[in-house]
Amino acid sequence: MPSSFDPATVAALLDGNPAGVAVLDANLRYTYVNPALERLNGLRAGSHLGRTFSEVLPELRGQAAVLRNVLRDGRPREQTISGRTWAAASGDPRFWRATYHRLETGGDVCGLMVIVVEISDVARQRAELEEARGHVTLLSTAAVKIGTTLDMDTTCRELAEFVVPPFADVAAVDVFPPEVGHPVRRAEPGVLRLRRAALRGRGPLDEQVQRFGHPGEYVDFAADSAVTRCLAENEPVLDDWEDHRRGHSAFTSERITASQALGLREALAVPLIARGRQLGTLTLVRAEGSPAFSDQDVVVARELAGRAAVDLDHARRYDREHSIARELQGSLLSEPRGPHPHVEIATRYLPAERGVLVGGDWFDVVPLQDGRHLKAMGDVMGHGVEAAVAMSHYRSLLRLLAAEDLPPHRILERLDTMVERSGLDRAATCLLAVVDRFGGVCEVASAGHLPPVFIDPGASRAHVVPVESGPPLGTGFGGYRTTSVPCGPGTVLFMYTDGLVERRGEDIDVSVARLASLTLPSGGSLEELLDRVLDRFGGDAEDDIAVLASRIREDPPVQRKPGGSA
Repeated sequence: MPSSFDPATVAALLDGNPAGVAVLDANLRYTYVNPALERLNGLRAGSHLGRTFSEVLPELRGQAAVLRNVLRDGRPREQTISGRTWAAASGDPRFWRATYHRLETGGDVCGLMVIVVEISDVARQRAELEEARGHVTLLSTAAVKIGTTLDMDTTCRELAEFVVPPFADVAAVDVFPPEVGHPVRRAEPGVLRLRRAALRGRGPLDEQVQRFGHPGEYVDFAADSAVTRCLAENEPVLDDWEDHRRGHSAFTSERITASQALGLREALAVPLIARGRQLGTLTLVRAEGSPAFSDQDVVVARELAGRAAVDLDHARRYDREHSIARELQGSLLSEPRGPHPHVEIATRYLPAERGVLVGGDWFDVVPLQDGRHLKAMGDVMGHGVEAAVAMSHYRSLLRLLAAEDLPPHRILERLDTMVERSGLDRAATCLLAVVDRFGGVCEVASAGHLPPVFIDPGASRAHVVPVESGPPLGTGFGGYRTTSVPCGPGTVLFMYTDGLVERRGEDIDVSVARLASLTLPSGGSLEELLDRVLDRFGGDAEDDIAVLASRIREDPPVQRKPGGSA
């Protein structure tokens, strides 16, 4: 006990106090214990003096970190703690209310005063009831806070943000790599590699814990880590980071050291499982000053993870279908080859925002006889893998029919009949244009598609050609017409899908009419034209956009040699 405190005076003041009182020095060694604390701890005062808090009460050693914090910053702490002491009692854990105060003499820190009161059964039951009510409120609120979208990373972020700070000081959500998409580098043998989808810390911890893996990065976990063990056992795993001899806290000793420096004390890793499938893990971490995870906390964490896993599974399934459809559509929308050196072609495909399923937009260019070529722009109804597969079917049939050298309306009629007979349950709009570079004419036919735009060389405005439109393909109604439009060298034919112009709350005719403002200087770049079109019209699109621009090159002037023929 510090020499500045007179033992007789302290004993006179505290020996009769009904609360348990102890005085610890700056090394957390007992220097005084009153009779009430002797009874609570089940040890005589002499068995306390000179020993540390953790040595006397190993079951409560987690409180040592809280005591050190009080020594460091001088801010009193009040804690509800549970466990067992050396006092004879039933096998059930006991509950105490403890307050810790820093002691100073002459401005120097000399120790701590600990005041402990055992909570009665009634008070304990009241505290447990309040805790249970808080848990019920937490779980009921989760239903409206988590899973607001079908985006997996957003759902993971919502989960991490929801549990911090009400349930944990730090939360991390790690998921298995996606099944579709770019391959992930192979982990070392015995190492589990997961993608960190979300990481959130309480207050200043939010920035400090980013060293453990930013969202989007891949994190490696050793075979004895809590994350790996909870997946292996399909059960929550508690990881007490105070006991580093087990080596379960993290993959590297550097990460253990960093965790200690931040005051991270205990972690609870919970598997995310939906429909019998493991999706990843939710790791909850509590720092010094926060209560240890109770058995009830583990139950609540398991229930919360189970509910969140269902939302994650919905997002995973959506993301998988979206990725497959995107891969399929991307492979089918390969850049078309120019049908002839005299014909320029430029195309773009702009996917809609991530929250919208991939559509069935497509385009194609097919060379024909006598220097002519056919250009197609189509849009299959619906979204998803089925739309992408149907788009492939339409494109294959069109190429087959183009070889028969039919006028555009006849191609559409044949295509409509073939699709209707095939039983393909996906209608599609389609615009066909056959350009004859020698005849200077473009023959156009439409199956429910938006009209083409022509930009003449040097013209101040483009003109939208009102092509007579028949019903979409796949209906079996037929009734298509071909319209002839002058199209000489240098004239640009611009074709597009409705994602470029369709806007909520605006008539489609008004939107299409804006395309008349397109201009292109004589000899201007088609690629730059499409860039400008997408910048101007594609910014707030709610659907996929496909655009195609083509032009017959103007023949260069013939160079004649002096005194001779060309």
